[in-house]
Amino acid sequence: MTKRKFGLGLSMMLAAGTMLAACGSEEGTSTGDSGSGEEKSDFSVAMVTDVGGVDDKSFNQSAWEGLQAFGEENGLKKGDGGIDYLQSASDADYNTNLNNLIRRDFNVVFGIGFLMEGAVKEIAEQQPKAQIGIIDAVVDAPNVASVLFKEQEGAYLAGVAAALMSKTKKIGFVGGMEIPVIERFEAGFLEGVKAADPSVVVDVQYTGAFDKAELGKTTANRMYSAGADIVFHAAGGTGNGVFTEAKERKEANPDENVWVIGVDADQYDEGQVGDTNVTLTSVLKGVDKAVIDISNKAKEGKFPGGETITYGLAEDGVGLADSRGAIPEDVMAKIDEYKEKIASGEITVPETVK
Repeated sequence: MTKRKFGLGLSMMLAAGTMLAACGSEEGTSTGDSGSGEEKSDFSVAMVTDVGGVDDKSFNQSAWEGLQAFGEENGLKKGDGGIDYLQSASDADYNTNLNNLIRRDFNVVFGIGFLMEGAVKEIAEQQPKAQIGIIDAVVDAPNVASVLFKEQEGAYLAGVAAALMSKTKKIGFVGGMEIPVIERFEAGFLEGVKAADPSVVVDVQYTGAFDKAELGKTTANRMYSAGADIVFHAAGGTGNGVFTEAKERKEANPDENVWVIGVDADQYDEGQVGDTNVTLTSVLKGVDKAVIDISNKAKEGKFPGGETITYGLAEDGVGLADSRGAIPEDVMAKIDEYKEKIASGEITVPETVK
């Protein structure tokens, strides 16, 4: 798949389509209080999750939090004429859910995740007046805004942190499905480890799923049992099992040195164990920011249909979450050095494993 990267500049396109869709949304059923005297919004936006679900503590949840923030800023309620989401239990639901939201006259509909690429492409062709956004994939269509992230850049920093913080010199990477976005996480993580301490060994395992917490748990169990003391997951809901395994070990032995690096959102709360926490940091991915950005552009009549927008360290689209003191200042200083070199272009992080 060819990836066209146009940075964050968004051109003015499909303004007329936006106005037409907005008019159509007035026919929908508002969930707001019609007797309150509030003016009904003429703009609405919704999203379809992939199989991870809206409460995956990661990717889909971040997108929905972005829509909620956009809704709050613009006085939009959940439901027709405001903001909403549909969950997908399997890939068979993608087309149906996208069509459902388009027929409900949402001005913009997001497909969340690489797995929805085929469905978005098909629906975009069938519904040329619909404005569709897709996260983590490129669909070459005039009515689709494609959003990519430089996950490898954020993961590189996580690799530096893991390499410098590991006491056993053994760490793990748990991936979901072997798709480009997760491979970018892997590639960046491995490069960061190698840059900081090439003697550190990384055990890389893919579970083949984003919604199987039990697979994340058993995979993490094998890694920790083999001596790994830090495990980075890029596995959506499957990664919840990595946290479960680490927390159970910490509960059984408070002195055991086990850490998890979260993904997509700040997963600090997922690592809470009594008065301590097993979350070292998280690789942040601004899915929420991207959803808000595209929604605002569409609301202004500037929906970036036909464009690919890419967010990296330089655009503050990826990064590391606050470690709450888990990473000491001297290590953070080293991480910041690498961050500056990546943002300035001095270091180019590969998208695939060398």
